[in-house]
Amino acid sequence: MATMARILLAALVAMLLIVGPCHARPAPEQTAKSSTVEEKAVVDGITAIYNFGDSLSDTGNLLREGATGMLQHTTGLPYGSAIGGATGRCSDGYLMIDYLAKDLGLPLLNPYLDEGADFSHGVNFAVAGATALDAAALARRGVAVPHTNSSLGVQLQRFKDFMSANTRSPQEIHEKLAHSLVMVGEIGGNDYNYAFSANKPAAGGARSIYNLGRMATGVVEAMALVPDVVRSVTSAARELLDMGATRVVIPGNFPLGCVPSYMAAVNETDPAAYDANGCLAALNLFAQMHNVLLQQGIRELRRSYASATISYADYFYAYVRMLRNAGKAEFDEAARTEACCGAGGGAYNFDMDRMCGAPGTSVCARPDERISWDGVHLTQRANSVMSDLLYHKGFASPAPVEFPRT
Repeated sequence: MATMARILLAALVAMLLIVGPCHARPAPEQTAKSSTVEEKAVVDGITAIYNFGDSLSDTGNLLREGATGMLQHTTGLPYGSAIGGATGRCSDGYLMIDYLAKDLGLPLLNPYLDEGADFSHGVNFAVAGATALDAAALARRGVAVPHTNSSLGVQLQRFKDFMSANTRSPQEIHEKLAHSLVMVGEIGGNDYNYAFSANKPAAGGARSIYNLGRMATGVVEAMALVPDVVRSVTSAARELLDMGATRVVIPGNFPLGCVPSYMAAVNETDPAAYDANGCLAALNLFAQMHNVLLQQGIRELRRSYASATISYADYFYAYVRMLRNAGKAEFDEAARTEACCGAGGGAYNFDMDRMCGAPGTSVCARPDERISWDGVHLTQRANSVMSDLLYHKGFASPAPVEFPRT
């Protein structure tokens, strides 16, 4: 019992890390014009993508909201180094949403806050650092949102405003959405991280009764958020389905216990704290609690909208598959939990006080051989592998897109 309590408390320390947003200068090159898409065959009838989420899929919205605090070093290189310069993507290059757009023959999604951008084939409303619950709801629980107020509700309202400004009637919105893919997340991880951060231990004396009490409070508060976070995601999906969406993708959370930043924070030496994949078991159980409730909500949506395709994108097991098959996928197996860009070396190369891009950090020689870019976000190569697993290898179910057989 004492050992389990120690493992859970150690895992809590990892959750104190805030999955931080990235923001950067505008893309060095414009994405393809819509005319290029018209010259290609439409894949499975999809002519547009509408995306909601956080740093896993933001292509430049937080950049346009403004830089923040400790993440100022992410505003330039080495972020975006694989694509010619930083663009607001939290990676060395492209994200999963970019690879999905490319597979569909569509232009890369422009961020909603990019005034004058081409939105004829979709819009990206995701904002790095965003939460599923709005800032006021979290504040009532004593949880502060440090990076952006562009919660899922705000993103949904921006979508409605966009549709109202670019269509003449609700029927036209229905028709437009009938040929669109709608991505609702991944979002919610920041809600939990901010809750843990609000109860982080005081400096020094990490094993004191006071600090253990604060950590325990963080556990309770984060767990209490899960039903509300899931409800926020499924409610947003319900509104989009009511507006006419026919194909909706709702991703689950990553296996947090496999992410280098969290593993570095715990730095647990007891083998009992890890699962068969070498990941922190307690953190993965927390992520799975979210995912199980989310899948229950998705099943309820499917019963209410039987004619729509509502797909669960299993980020958890797609990531685990990528980790297990690191060698086969030509990742460096010896460094599968090591950030490419960071400081500190060791098994994780992650230092919260020296995030990627800060003085004293460095970039690995071959980013394509790493899964983690900065200890929190994926490399471009890992994003590509994840996208393939999700949309071509069945980890998004039922398949939201029927790609032509090759």
